[in-house]
Amino acid sequence: MAEWLYEDGIGEARAALVADGAIVEALIEPEGEALRPGDVAPARLVEQMPGRQGRVTLVDGRGDAWLAHIPPGVTLGATLMVAITRGVIPERGRAKLAKAVATDARPGPAPDLLARITATGIPVRHLRPHEADALEAAGWSELLDEADSGEILFPTGALRMALTPAMTLFDVDGAPPLDRLALDAARQVALAIRRHGIGGSIGVDFPNLTNKAARQAVAAAIDAHLPLPFERTQVNGFGFLQIVRPRMRMAIPELIRTDPVGAAARAAMRVLERTPPGGPAAHRLPPAVVARIESHPDWIARLSARMGAIPILEPDR
Repeated sequence: MAEWLYEDGIGEARAALVADGAIVEALIEPEGEALRPGDVAPARLVEQMPGRQGRVTLVDGRGDAWLAHIPPGVTLGATLMVAITRGVIPERGRAKLAKAVATDARPGPAPDLLARITATGIPVRHLRPHEADALEAAGWSELLDEADSGEILFPTGALRMALTPAMTLFDVDGAPPLDRLALDAARQVALAIRRHGIGGSIGVDFPNLTNKAARQAVAAAIDAHLPLPFERTQVNGFGFLQIVRPRMRMAIPELIRTDPVGAAARAAMRVLERTPPGGPAAHRLPPAVVARIESHPDWIARLSARMGAIPILEPDR
């Protein structure tokens, strides 16, 4: 039976949909995200572009968003209510603005991670630091390693996941027979896309399959293992297939690679709060991670409360 495992962590909330002892889908919600999909707030139109598009600035100062359609009668400098439909997405050198639409809804925050997984109707199990680590037993560390390295191994080959400004790319590597390799890889790509919450444009470079039936079987394997909604192309003669999925927020690989120090600091907090009584008094971590944790006094206060002692953090030089 599938269930959500949920942790109200220090610095982030995290959840994993687990079935048959393995993570099917993982979600991370860092604290302090300025704009989240589902936020409704007043904003001021500060830039107007052709096609009734423009840029708005939230009145409360949380940032800017791209407005897909400016309602009739709304002029530059006017205030209107908007709903955030996509959060900020990182890109090399800059970040894509959040997206918004005009709305008549009342202002309010987006549902948090716990509310979103509860709304699925699947049972939710709350995890506590003093309990056995069910999330780790399901493969949490392995999932984070995949997201960071991009290396995904399976019995007949490997996937290499790369983030680019245009799309997320999966390269398939392995030995013949290529038809079997491509079929196995298609299933693994579909599972990885869901596991890491990857949206937007996704490209998959399969082995060059000249047989039409083999290419159709690969596309069918994607359909069988990747839940809707998504659109895809056929596998072309060069072995390339493209998938497009809704993209409302950063995928886990983007979260980790955009701010690796922050991700390491939040992961360290998870380990520290599980340190049993009588464990080491001092904890050695990379200097940048120590600095990031110490920049959040509230994290240290919450960690002290959960550990029952004030943690000593030392740079591991």
